[in-house]
Amino acid sequence: MIQVRKAVERGHFDHGWLDTYHTFSFADYYDPAHTGFRSLRVINDDRVQAGQGFGMHGHRDMEIVTYILDGALEHQDSMGNGSIIRAGELQRMTAGTGVRHSEFNPSDTERVHLYQIWLLPQRKGLKPSYEQIAVGEEEKQGRFRLVASPDGAAGSLTIHQDARLYLASLSPGEGVAHEIEPGRAAWLQVLRGSVKVLGNDLSAGDGVAVTDENTLSVQAAVPSEVLLFDLV
Repeated sequence: MIQVRKAVERGHFDHGWLDTYHTFSFADYYDPAHTGFRSLRVINDDRVQAGQGFGMHGHRDMEIVTYILDGALEHQDSMGNGSIIRAGELQRMTAGTGVRHSEFNPSDTERVHLYQIWLLPQRKGLKPSYEQIAVGEEEKQGRFRLVASPDGAAGSLTIHQDARLYLASLSPGEGVAHEIEPGRAAWLQVLRGSVKVLGNDLSAGDGVAVTDENTLSVQAAVPSEVLLFDLV
């Protein structure tokens, strides 16, 4: 069974400094029909203007993954971490017992385009931690490249949940497939381009929930990038 979540149906707010789309209920956007999927709680598609960003604020008991599509983001947190996250890089922050952080666009001229993802942790009260990785274009071209997993396999981020995240970049006409084990489900988010998934045409910003299927297949119509969540 599949359920498509079209980009235009998402919650949308343009704050001037931040243009954001919410796949699931978040902040001032609430839709009781879309509050998450399995352990996946938040998918925010954010564009932050030059020199702007999210000031210092706190989180608890959440696995937060950020992926930079274009531009760069400057990270600071209460654990003492400070770094620049650039296009093609991901960060993971375990909020656990409590962490404060800020995320700013350090550019004077270019906006940053990012996806922020929240997953529920397997248990509360974890020790806060931070991790960052870079994924080269060749690593995800024509294949699903593991970028987050419970055991940090294949150089992926380590998340405290039975979930695996994959990125794939596809050329026009190129396809890729992922086997879904019994009892598990998948969510596919189209980051760029246009693809066909199980007979459905999807474009950038669209998502699809996949349950009770053995295989998820994706074929690109134009140069595309997708993010796959394999969830219990």
